[in-house]
Amino acid sequence: MWDGKRSPTNSSKRVIEHDLRIGERGRRRDPILLRETFKLACRYTGQAPSIRKLAEEIQAVHAGNAGVQRIAHYLELLHQSLLVILVDPLQIQLKRMRAPKKICLTDHALRAAILREKVPLVGVVEDARLVERAGRIVEGMVGAYLASMPGLGLAWRPERPTKPEIDFVATIGDQLIPIEVKFQRRIDPVRDTAALRSFVAELGERSPFGLLVTRADEAAVDDPRIVVLPLPSLLLLRGLEKKTHREGGSTIKS
Repeated sequence: MWDGKRSPTNSSKRVIEHDLRIGERGRRRDPILLRETFKLACRYTGQAPSIRKLAEEIQAVHAGNAGVQRIAHYLELLHQSLLVILVDPLQIQLKRMRAPKKICLTDHALRAAILREKVPLVGVVEDARLVERAGRIVEGMVGAYLASMPGLGLAWRPERPTKPEIDFVATIGDQLIPIEVKFQRRIDPVRDTAALRSFVAELGERSPFGLLVTRADEAAVDDPRIVVLPLPSLLLLRGLEKKTHREGGSTIKS
């Protein structure tokens, strides 16, 4: 249990009410608007809402200046403070897709404390709304986690008429690795890998495989182009990376 001084809410409160308001420009920032922007970021983790949508929701509860440009600026400030991570839409052939950034939040406990909402990530959950919400939370956790890995570029691909959405696309050198997060109890090896298989087929040699992040390790996909990795194993990779770095070794390459 968190003590009063080190609780996640107190840490975020200090960043919003103190750290982001240092200096002459910082003092002009609205702490209530910053807090409401962060609260919406917590609610929309793992999703890519438009800035206009966020502004309209904030305007419904806050009487201050909550214009689109100001909300976008405050989101960028929260991103720079690492309270949230913003993932850009994918660029291919130097063409930026007109789509919002995906919001990712790494700390599930912080989200639960800010929103006063409990969403179980373990155990059996029958409520379909909670299952969907848990999937979004985990998607945000995965995005924030991958974005913190050195040497790894990260984007997401919005859905287009002829192309499915891809949760994340990791860039390693000139290779693009599509990543889908499926945090449900049962994995359909065809339906739940369709987007990955489409991306790999589209990019050919530039995309040697796709990564399917799952809730548990029971999922089986009979396609050599799809690598299935349970969420706990994915999160363990960073721990191994840090351990290897401390010991002065190198990471294992397949």
